[in-house]
Amino acid sequence: MSIREELEEMEYQTLSPYASFSRETRGRDRKESLCDIRPEYQRDRDRIIHCKSFRRLKHKTQVFLAPEGDHYRTRLTHTLEVSQIARTIAKSLKLNESLTEAIALSHDLGHTPFGHSGEYILDQISEKGFSHYKQSVRVVEVLEKNGKGLNLTWEVRDGILNHRTSGHPSTLEGAIVRYSDKIAYINHDIDDAIRARIFEEKDLPKEYTQVLGGNVRDRLNNMIHDIINSSCGRPEIVMSPDMEAAMQGLRKWMFANVYSGSVAKAEEKKAQQLVEMLYHYYMDHEDKLPEEYLRMKAERGETKDRVVCDYIAGMTDHYAIAMFEELFVPKSWKPL
Repeated sequence: MSIREELEEMEYQTLSPYASFSRETRGRDRKESLCDIRPEYQRDRDRIIHCKSFRRLKHKTQVFLAPEGDHYRTRLTHTLEVSQIARTIAKSLKLNESLTEAIALSHDLGHTPFGHSGEYILDQISEKGFSHYKQSVRVVEVLEKNGKGLNLTWEVRDGILNHRTSGHPSTLEGAIVRYSDKIAYINHDIDDAIRARIFEEKDLPKEYTQVLGGNVRDRLNNMIHDIINSSCGRPEIVMSPDMEAAMQGLRKWMFANVYSGSVAKAEEKKAQQLVEMLYHYYMDHEDKLPEEYLRMKAERGETKDRVVCDYIAGMTDHYAIAMFEELFVPKSWKPL
């Protein structure tokens, strides 16, 4: 018996009957030989960590555009915090930790530069619209490895697609990531907003903090414990009604006071104009796209709009700014 087979047997002995067992995966689009060491979801996790899109997350905005300071979250640190929260919940509920981690680490791979600001403007100007959760699936199915994709299991891709608020993951592990994403960004965005002096802890509505907790540490602890206690021994991932109502209330408060119109979002319009100008430039100058995108357009029959969105969505904040400067900012010169 191989190490992989021993680990698969151990899952049956130790995990909840509601867990997603590695041996029972619906598989990959392209059939592959099994690894002798790693179960399938662990292989997916490893592929995600080593892919280029994952590395680029460190230079993509989470919420605050171009902050001065080293301690504000990026899309990568957000992803790692989601993963840590999700793994804690999955392990406590005896669900598949490797599947949970794979979904968590890949759920935002398709995010644009400049966070949701970039996503919003691409959705407005693209011929068929744009959403980061669909783009994240496209990244792992098509864009990585020069058009071959990562060939991940169906369960991981389902979790990526359904991590959004309106999503309905097919696995409990995917449902854990869906909750963990909200728990992470609500709490770390509060932490970043306090650091940016947008508000103080005492300014948060008491009707929510009395339920959730009076600081970031307590809120994380209470929300995570609530999901574990409410979901233990059940075939679903849930929060208690009071805790979920308070979480959703605080989320709406954050949208009104941080995500829209705050001083930390002052550069948002400039970022959106930058993305829009890049989009129209490449739509008008298709030949300036990198060769891999032109090849994909020819070989897969993709539309110009689709590959332009692929290229721009894959940019980091720094790269998008650099391309804008190269294309639109006059350069100094001197006589020969």
